[in-house]
Amino acid sequence: MGKQPTGDRPAGARPPSRFGLHTVAGQAFLWQLTVLLLLAGIAVTVLVLKTSNDAQNDARHRSLAVAAGFAHAPGLVQALQAPDPTALLAPLALAAQQQSGVDFVDVLNTAGIRYTDPVPALIGQRAQGDIERAVAGQSFTEVFTGYPQNAVRALVPVQDANGKVVGLVTTGVQTTNISATVNRQLPVLIGVATGALALSAGGAVLVSGRLRRQTHGLGPVEMTRMYEHHDAVLHAVREGVLILDADRRLVLANDEAKQLLGLRPGAEGRRLDELGLDPATAELLGSGRILTDEVHRSGDRLLAVNLRPTGDRGEPGGLVATLRDTTELRVVADRAEEAQERLRLLYDAGTRIGTTLDIVRTAQELADVAVPRLADFVSVDLLEGMMRGDEPRPGPVTGAVLRRVAHRSVRAGAPESVVRVGDADFYPEDSPQLRSLATGRSGLHQEQDAAVAAWLAKDPARAAKCRTYGFHSWIAVPVVARGTTLGVVDFVRSQHPEPFTEGDRALAEELVARAAAALDNARRFAREHSTALTLQHTLLPQRLPEHSAVEAAFRYLPADQRLGVGGDWFDVIGLSGTRVALVVGDVVGHGIQASATMGQLRSAVRTLADVDLAPDELLTQLDDLVIRLAADTTTDPDAGTAGEIAATCLYAVYDPVSGRCALASAGHPAPAVVHPDGTTTVLDLPAGPPLGLGGLPFEAVETVLPEGSLLALYTDGLVTSRQRTLDTGLDLLRHLLTSSPDGSLEARCEQVVRALLPDHPADDAALLLTQVRRLDPARIATWAVPADFAAVATVRADAVRRLSEWGLAEAAFVTELVVSELVTNAIRYGVEPIELRLIHDRTLICEVSDASNTAPHLRRARMFDEGGRGLLLVAQLTEHWGTRQGPHGKTIWCEQVVEAEN
Repeated sequence: MGKQPTGDRPAGARPPSRFGLHTVAGQAFLWQLTVLLLLAGIAVTVLVLKTSNDAQNDARHRSLAVAAGFAHAPGLVQALQAPDPTALLAPLALAAQQQSGVDFVDVLNTAGIRYTDPVPALIGQRAQGDIERAVAGQSFTEVFTGYPQNAVRALVPVQDANGKVVGLVTTGVQTTNISATVNRQLPVLIGVATGALALSAGGAVLVSGRLRRQTHGLGPVEMTRMYEHHDAVLHAVREGVLILDADRRLVLANDEAKQLLGLRPGAEGRRLDELGLDPATAELLGSGRILTDEVHRSGDRLLAVNLRPTGDRGEPGGLVATLRDTTELRVVADRAEEAQERLRLLYDAGTRIGTTLDIVRTAQELADVAVPRLADFVSVDLLEGMMRGDEPRPGPVTGAVLRRVAHRSVRAGAPESVVRVGDADFYPEDSPQLRSLATGRSGLHQEQDAAVAAWLAKDPARAAKCRTYGFHSWIAVPVVARGTTLGVVDFVRSQHPEPFTEGDRALAEELVARAAAALDNARRFAREHSTALTLQHTLLPQRLPEHSAVEAAFRYLPADQRLGVGGDWFDVIGLSGTRVALVVGDVVGHGIQASATMGQLRSAVRTLADVDLAPDELLTQLDDLVIRLAADTTTDPDAGTAGEIAATCLYAVYDPVSGRCALASAGHPAPAVVHPDGTTTVLDLPAGPPLGLGGLPFEAVETVLPEGSLLALYTDGLVTSRQRTLDTGLDLLRHLLTSSPDGSLEARCEQVVRALLPDHPADDAALLLTQVRRLDPARIATWAVPADFAAVATVRADAVRRLSEWGLAEAAFVTELVVSELVTNAIRYGVEPIELRLIHDRTLICEVSDASNTAPHLRRARMFDEGGRGLLLVAQLTEHWGTRQGPHGKTIWCEQVVEAEN
């Protein structure tokens, strides 16, 4: 374009200036200058960062090389094992530091304590940082921030000949030295950037000057008005442009528009209806409507049409239409939408599958996610042993029994399913499902496949379902977790017209893989929970022994399986003299450890009960045992840290002869008593400290229970929960025990448990209901015995007469011997008062009491010994014998198994 004279400038144009901002040249110069400044700033920043990074990498490599060389230096291991490592290593470390150019070379022991350091005050202090990682045998570098200085340092373990880490070497360069290196290069970088900016700015001045000459100093508005039609045509390369006048004649059509509409050469100037367009396209372009990206089909293309009128102030004008081919974009958009939907499906699977540790629910979650977004019907069949938590063998599976765990269909009730949930599902050997189990790989099948036809021919029931509901495409995916096959998942399409693709198979495999991990976790949890529950049930009494003193019933409910079984226990133990011990306890925690501890404590209580200890003395002994168990249980074998065992216990001893009940508690809730008149109270019992604290006393309380009273012992899991406090739970327990005075103990247990416990309790709960009885006074005979050997014959004769009255004449001979021996020993070795008592219960019990606390012991008499055979004779003639201490002396007792005469 030639230079335009000043007189030919458009009206209203500003006089030209060299670089006025209203001109295109001035605006281009300003833009170029801005870009140059921005690029220069970015370049300087990048160079500074690169220099800093290079300096830091150099510091890393140099520190690691020096540390590795020093760690493998001969004699270093011996120096570390010397009595004074610092004296040997300090000169070597200082020399290595000066020769290598690092800022420090420190030698540490495995606990991180410095043997050497450039700063003597730091020797003997523990170094900071990831010391444990180096002690584990790993060499690494790190940017350390902390005391005594920030540095890039390396840590290398020192290993002896056996590969054991015996020390650490750490070297490094201070961060301030790295920054100084970068700062020394900064002036050079800024100088280079300034020079490049100056040269570029000069180039921008030349370019802007040439642009000013070519545009004659015109502004953007003038140039836009001059070239608007040509600019539209030239720059709409991938968009067709049509300009129609008011008579709907074609004024302009660019090459893209001619190609999209198939216009013949010389189309300009023709009317719209003479261009040979299909009627729908011609009608759309001539409608005069304002259109924005309206998709219109033209032949085999999808065109996005924009239509705008050119007339002003209501005058009839032409039309400008732009056309854009969106056929490929629509295909890409469809694929992108499909991919996005798959991503959404995988995301939903990640949030919805495996929300619990329940196998059935996890399998159902998988089916619910896949239907209807991927398949019309999904079934999940798992190996038979999965539901029991069995450990399947690794690898593919053959000849296994499958069980339907879950399924889901687009049809209500899943009518297309051959089996119901929970039933065994049998597949022929050549079915896609069993092939997937045997190979460990998924399979994609269509209705017309020969393998599918052969399979359905051997499975008439499934073939009938396929014909009825129109199954046409299958994906069988094995459920594999940690290399172990757990089952198979079937994806089926019937209502969905398109068959499955390879992309669908990959999506199904991903869904099953995510569910497989959750199913395996649920299986492992079920196995562990079943093992712990079995252990706990074997440690708890399966049935309570019958006693004349009490009638008992119990209930034990484990916690929600997500929490694991706990350590609650209870027991009813027969004691001497027809007495009975009632026990209830609770070990804090859940799982196998709590169950095992509970078994140890229950066995200990039974052992201590055989010694006939008072309740407070028994809890003291049990407290010592818990402390020893905690000391033997270590949580950190290397450190020797003792584990923690916490438990509570309530121990009660009831005597049916006197009706007295002695109780002591170790942090356990007090029992409730239902009196014969129907009133219910909670005993005022000192709580005492929980077991395992040690050094604190336990206090026993004695109360008289009227015959027929109901004693309720329980653990806190029965009366407390997240929604209920202890006081509220006790009030509800009292109300339940009072409101059901009639009925068996079993029925009352069931009523209390149903009312107090939710479906999924957060803690184990144990309930022991005991109804106390009194022995018939007619079956008890008591004699005061004077301290005279002549009284032995009289007492013996009285005892024989009482046996005859009870119909136990057959036991008279043994009883005479036992009474004679025990009473004689009491007179000889005991202290008055002396008392003989016979109790006729399920056995015949003989008791001799005196005020002495000296307990006899069984021993074997030698050939010429005159004594020592008495207790041996008693032990041989009776079923059981023993000694118990009382508040006023001791009692020696023995039991005989007898049968009353008819």
